[in-house]
Amino acid sequence: MKNISKIVKALMKVGVIALLFLVIAIQFIPYGRNHSNPPVIAEPQWDSSRTRELFFRACADCHSNETVWPWYSTMAPISWLVERDVRKGRAEFNISEWGTPKNEGDDAAETVQNGSMPPWFYTVTPPLSQLSEGERQEFINGLKATFGDEEDDGKEGDEDDGEEGDEDED
Repeated sequence: MKNISKIVKALMKVGVIALLFLVIAIQFIPYGRNHSNPPVIAEPQWDSSRTRELFFRACADCHSNETVWPWYSTMAPISWLVERDVRKGRAEFNISEWGTPKNEGDDAAETVQNGSMPPWFYTVTPPLSQLSEGERQEFINGLKATFGDEEDDGKEGDEDDGEEGDEDED
């Protein structure tokens, strides 16, 4: 029994040393530390400074060229995930490059409202980026006022037409 205990302890030490070596070794992989912020080309016309403030607090790190890179974004493997998410976020929706064909904010409010944005793992840290329920609703309303609402696309003239809009929905 004593021999098994010694073997287990020795294996644990080897495992800890191997893990420590791996953590140090992956720091030399040159990905995830680019942390560049391209220049801001243009921003949308925000409905209010409050909507812009909430956007920058909750979304801008991944959806603008004004990313504030947290300290942990320099440590692999977390740096790899952060770099990938920022690149993907900027490619999908980037308010710093407003007016380019890829940037349409019509579904921004819907993605926040249905909970697909932000991803759950970005609500853990930093706590300053988390919105209260009241702020979240205020933000959704501001996004709708700024970018429109995806549900309204193609139906804007229906309200003025009275009952004719109801016939089109059948």
